[in-house]
Amino acid sequence: MKLSAAFSLLLLAPSAINGFSLNQAKTSAVNSLKSTPFSYSDNLGRRFASGPDMEGGEMQRQSGPPPQNAAPPSQGFGPSVQSKSPEVTVQGGSLKTWAFSSPAVERVQVVLKTEGRPLDADVELWAGPDNTPHKMRVYVENGATRPFNTVVETPRGPNTISVRNIGQLEFPMAAQIDAVSAAGPLGDMSRMDQGPMTIQGGALRTYPFDPQVDSVQVLLRTDGRPLNARIELLQGPNNNKQVIELYTEDGLDRPFYAIIETPGSGNVLRIVNTATVEFPLTCSAGAYKVGERNSFEQMQPVISGYGSENRYGSPSNNFRYGN
Repeated sequence: MKLSAAFSLLLLAPSAINGFSLNQAKTSAVNSLKSTPFSYSDNLGRRFASGPDMEGGEMQRQSGPPPQNAAPPSQGFGPSVQSKSPEVTVQGGSLKTWAFSSPAVERVQVVLKTEGRPLDADVELWAGPDNTPHKMRVYVENGATRPFNTVVETPRGPNTISVRNIGQLEFPMAAQIDAVSAAGPLGDMSRMDQGPMTIQGGALRTYPFDPQVDSVQVLLRTDGRPLNARIELLQGPNNNKQVIELYTEDGLDRPFYAIIETPGSGNVLRIVNTATVEFPLTCSAGAYKVGERNSFEQMQPVISGYGSENRYGSPSNNFRYGN
C-alpha cells in the first residue's frame, strides 16, 4: 500500500509542477500588460490607450493628430460655401427630381440660378407617396445677380427633392442639389443680429440692410406648428427683386433657411406671416457677407437688366453649405 501511494505521488508531481509554472507564467504576463501602457487605432484613425490606471475601466482616447478625412468641428454655417455639385439644366415647363434613399442624408442644399433671365420655379420635398411636407414657390428677377440658395431639412429618409421650372421655354435655369452635413445648427447664430423675433399670424416685419452687405441669411421656424410665410427682397418702393412663398408642415422639424443676395443699396427684407393668428413664427435675420463698397457708383441700386456682376463681380458661383 505504501509503495503504491508513493508511486502515485511521483506520477502526479510533474503535472503539479507544470501547472504551477503555467499559472505563474500567466500571472507574470498579466502583470506585465498592466504595468506597460499600449495603444491601438481603429479604422477611423482614432487612437486609444490603456495602462496601469485603467484596470477594469473604459479605454480613454489619447490626444493625437486627426485623421486626414475627418470633418472639422461643426460651428454652424461656415464662411466658405462653394458649391461643387454639377449643374443640371431645367428647361421651361419641365420637372427634375433628386432622390436621396439613404436615411443618413438629413440636410440638402438647393441652388437655382439663370444666366441673367428671370427665374420662376416650384421646389418641393417629397417624403413618401402623396406627402409633401415642404413647398416653396420662388421668383427671382435676375437669376445671375440673385441666385436662390436654401437648405432643406430631410429627416427620416428616403426623401426626394423636385424642381419644376414653371417659366416659359425661353427661360431655362440651372439647378444644383447636394447633400450637406447635418451637424450643427442652421445658420451662424452669432451673426444673426436681428432676432429671433416673433411674427404673429397676418403680421409682417421688415429688415433694412446697409449698402456694404452683399448677402443676408434668414431663418424661419415655429414651435412645431405649420409655417406659412412670404419672404420678399425689396429695392425701392414696391420693387420686388426676389419673392419666396413658403409652406412647411412642421416649422420645428423642417425650418426654413436661405441666403439672399443683396447687391446695391436700399435693400429691405420683408417677412410676412401668411397664416392665421393661431400660427405665429419666429424669424432671425442678419448679414451673411459684408463687402467693401465705398464709392458712390458701387452703392447704386441694381436696376433690372444691369446686374451687379458688371461692377463688382458675380456672386452666384460660390455657395455651399458647410465647409
